[in-house]
Amino acid sequence: MTLASRLAVVALASLFATGTAFAQTAAPAAKSDAATTTTDKKAPKERSAESQECSKQADAKGLHGKERKKFRSDCIKTAKAGTAAPAAK
Repeated sequence: MTLASRLAVVALASLFATGTAFAQTAAPAAKSDAATTTTDKKAPKERSAESQECSKQADAKGLHGKERKKFRSDCIKTAKAGTAAPAAK
């Protein structure tokens, strides 16, 4: 055998050996529709009456950002404690 034929045989053998390394893997099993709809979308939390009322008060006062967050936090705490909503500053 000549050197060229030996190189051709080695090249051909290496192609067969590495061909399986590049083969596609099987696709993962598809999830059922019922399972994906319940896990993909989380149901929004129900807002308490105190939270809704405090949001309305914050809207009426035109509060935004940090002021609104602080007001709502204080308002909800006092509403759950059973006292009246905090007075405006």
